[in-house]
Amino acid sequence: MASFFENQQLARRNTKLLVPMFALAVAGVIVAVDLFICGLYAWNPLGGPETRFIPLGIQFKAVPDALYLWGAAGTAALIFAVSGWNVMQLSRGGAAVAEMVGARRVDPGTRDPLERRLVNVVEEMAIASGVRVPAVYVMDGERGINAFAAGYEVSDSIVAVTRGTLETLNRDELQGVVGHEFSHILNGDMRLNIRMIGVLAGIVFIGSVGEYLMRGPDGDTRGRGALNYVLGPVLLLIGYIGLFFARLIKVAVSRQREFLADASSVQFTRNPDGIAGALDQTRVKPAGSFIAGWHAEDLSHMYFGQGISVRMSGFFDTHPPVEERIQRVHSRFDRESYRRSRPPAMRGLEEGDEDAQGAREKRVAVLAAVLATGSAIPPTGRRGADQGAQWGRSATENANLVGSMDSAKVEYATRLLAALPVKLRETLHEAEGAAATLVALLLAPKEGVMNFQLEALTAAGWGEMAERARRAQALTRNLGAAFHMPVVDLALPAIKAAPEAAKQELLAALEAVIQADRRVSLHEFVVLTLLRNQLAPKGRPSAGGSRKIADLQFDALTVLSLIAHAGTRQDAAGARADNLQAAMRAGTKEMGLSEGPPTARLTLQRTEAALESLKQLAPLQKAVLVKGLFAAVTSNGTIRVAEAELMRLVGAVLDCPLPPLLESIDPAMLAA
Repeated sequence: MASFFENQQLARRNTKLLVPMFALAVAGVIVAVDLFICGLYAWNPLGGPETRFIPLGIQFKAVPDALYLWGAAGTAALIFAVSGWNVMQLSRGGAAVAEMVGARRVDPGTRDPLERRLVNVVEEMAIASGVRVPAVYVMDGERGINAFAAGYEVSDSIVAVTRGTLETLNRDELQGVVGHEFSHILNGDMRLNIRMIGVLAGIVFIGSVGEYLMRGPDGDTRGRGALNYVLGPVLLLIGYIGLFFARLIKVAVSRQREFLADASSVQFTRNPDGIAGALDQTRVKPAGSFIAGWHAEDLSHMYFGQGISVRMSGFFDTHPPVEERIQRVHSRFDRESYRRSRPPAMRGLEEGDEDAQGAREKRVAVLAAVLATGSAIPPTGRRGADQGAQWGRSATENANLVGSMDSAKVEYATRLLAALPVKLRETLHEAEGAAATLVALLLAPKEGVMNFQLEALTAAGWGEMAERARRAQALTRNLGAAFHMPVVDLALPAIKAAPEAAKQELLAALEAVIQADRRVSLHEFVVLTLLRNQLAPKGRPSAGGSRKIADLQFDALTVLSLIAHAGTRQDAAGARADNLQAAMRAGTKEMGLSEGPPTARLTLQRTEAALESLKQLAPLQKAVLVKGLFAAVTSNGTIRVAEAELMRLVGAVLDCPLPPLLESIDPAMLAA
């Protein structure tokens, strides 16, 4: 299976292929419009009966060249204007797509049992994959079973499901669907999919106008004028040429990606019944997987299942046949037996987000199998952050960890979430509590220093924030380093939905707390950098990086130096310098770079600028960077919890999601 970086590169190549395909579609629509306009001119119903018997070819030659040119220019301008407008409207990413289809954002703290289960499944998948927790949406008016993921960046995606999905699927099936959508997030499909919505809108616009003229916005044909019945069918016929090309482009891009997403879902959950059962349910429910909304055609390539009905369905379907998809992920699937034994969607909801007893026992059995492999790290008596493991992965294996996920990591995420205090999880689902918890996460463990930090907050005018952070600190004080990243991720959805002023207040409060003790740790710096990155106003989406690591050598060496310092321990007198040099040498060798920058240049401001600059790297060049960073932090053959979590934080800033690296550790052992 291709790596995260290879999939990102493939998605960029497919985006470039969209340009000539779009140009061909535009040319087809222009030819159709020109034929219609020039046909009217050549036929000339006012010119007398003798002109109607002139051969058609001669009539077309009689049409002025200027009319052809003006027809082509006008059609092209219309297509590009509509496409440009739609691309601009979708520049906010996944949230704009969700709003376009009328989806409702789910409150992270929702009390609705079905929505609560969905949020929990999404949180588990996000923590298991290292992706920032996506915003969750529900399409309340849609009864079919369907879902989609959307966004320009991995770290700023959304997941939307229909009401029919919530009400029909049980937890295992829902997890299969969400796993399928996370595959699209991790495999680089989202950016291309969202661009296709905007670009293809111009191609199908003329046909949409024709349909409007014939039927009106409400489908009522009464009162439509004669011109509507003449011009409407003509525009609809011309528009079908655009629709033909649009669907051809979607089919070329989406079908194989759906097979990959199905296979990834099984890999993530280790439960082929989940995705196969969900696909089977699309054949049972009266509404199937069909989408009734106005934009069903626009998003047809993004949905989990076939969202629209088309003529020549075998050729123009954006998704492979359901039976073939099931056979690929579960060749022994017996639908009659499965339907008789499957737990209903509502079972276990009275216990919160829990399934029937049998499903719970199955997850416990999987966990026992993971811990029985002998890879679990026994208690050492050291602090949770100092625990670690031998690290024998190759450079390629290290890079392949980015964007990866499997059932062991999902199980670890489930255990880690279960280890969080219930009150803390509830607090993270509302904006004020989430902000206070992030401040509390960076408070010093020593009470005297903590009080000084809180006093600094109060002096800056954030007394209420200081008091909430003091209360939240009681919930976070025993959380080890492995919990910090998940806490940040769980807090982000509520904070992102808060007003802009609240976001800026949080960032300023975090800076005040960090600077209060006149000492900025690497962990504090990277957490603040990540939050700045996540909460910054989103500008126009970029086309993606294209720089080489050699072009950004100083930036790469700056971040490498940060990682090397974090991973170097004072094992004996004078050993730190030797260990640091060994770490830098291992990293630069893997990156193919020369000796690193002097330690004196390693300022926090410079490091933050370096992290921002390295986002310009091309996907495969980011893989080289990740290999070098791993080489430095594991130069002694081991990796500690604190080092692993720092790597994950740096990966998050660079939009290279790293899953839990030490998933065999029992979360109960990770107390601070």
